[in-house]
Amino acid sequence: MTENEKKIIQAKHRLEEAEMRSRVNERKQRTRRLIERGAILEKYLPLTAKMSNEELQEYLEKFNP
Repeated sequence: MTENEKKIIQAKHRLEEAEMRSRVNERKQRTRRLIERGAILEKYLPLTAKMSNEELQEYLEKFNP
């Protein structure tokens, strides 16, 4: 294996690692956003805390037909 081939493989691995870190970061940001929005929802609509997911969805669909 030549030096150039090694450099190409290393660059490819660095790119894959960077993409993986980006995906992990995006998932963490989404998880945080979902948790924060759920907390806001429960703060202003406290009855929703005791609803099942299906009940909550039906309740919210009434506001957005």
